[in-house]
Amino acid sequence: MKTYLDCYPCFMKQSLSAARRAGASEELQQEILLNVMDELQSLPLSITPPEMAFKIHKSVRQKTHNSDPYKQAKDQATQEALTLYPELKNKLGTASDPLEIAVRIAIAGNIIDLGVNDSYDIKANLNRVLTQSFAISDLPALRKQLEECSSILYLADNAGETVFDRILIEQFNKPVTYVVKAGSIINDATHEDAVAAGIDQVAEIIDNGSQAPGTLFEQCSESFLQRFQQAELIIAKGQANYESLSERPAPIFFLLQAKCNVIARDLGIKETDIVLKQQLKE
Repeated sequence: MKTYLDCYPCFMKQSLSAARRAGASEELQQEILLNVMDELQSLPLSITPPEMAFKIHKSVRQKTHNSDPYKQAKDQATQEALTLYPELKNKLGTASDPLEIAVRIAIAGNIIDLGVNDSYDIKANLNRVLTQSFAISDLPALRKQLEECSSILYLADNAGETVFDRILIEQFNKPVTYVVKAGSIINDATHEDAVAAGIDQVAEIIDNGSQAPGTLFEQCSESFLQRFQQAELIIAKGQANYESLSERPAPIFFLLQAKCNVIARDLGIKETDIVLKQQLKE
């Protein structure tokens, strides 16, 4: 997916939020914003939003000398999600369709996205997502692929969301490889974040070799790329994975909430809509 003009204010907002979380002075915040303006002028709209976000957040980390401005927020999100885990597991125990409920729970976790908003209400979001209609639902196709595949490649998104991913993974009854980022970027999950959520108890955890949002193939490791190319079924969580993989033929199911008008417009849906969308290999 290409970058839209509507993305520019979001990048400015992200850079300011990251600078403040990193403890930058007001003078340094201004310097960072001016630098981002320069970056935006030099980058073509044809690149994906994750490519642009990678450059911006790398600059913020370098200028603030803070390698993980979102660490405290990530830890808090994971702890909050873990307190909800027993209640959500109980919901599955009484559900007439546990897979659908687990998919909804995983999508609800996608609200924990500090690249879009500085705050969220996870409980209110769960209540909404557990009952609202899907704008796009390829759940029958996912069921079929789950029956036919021998293993699953699961592309993670954010820390805290990892706990909700765990609930879905526990429904699969197939070996799962859970893919995180190789380094800190916004509040995306790293290996440490995945372990904190208990993912190591239900899946193999690997990183993709990249420190960028989404899945940028030119930055990923050869070992990850080989796994991606050989995967029978890929679950891709969140907007950044959609932005970076929406035009790549592969056996992907995108799970996300449309948290901005750019994504909604690209998918032909409305903001706050929920999506389970199949992408075909060819």
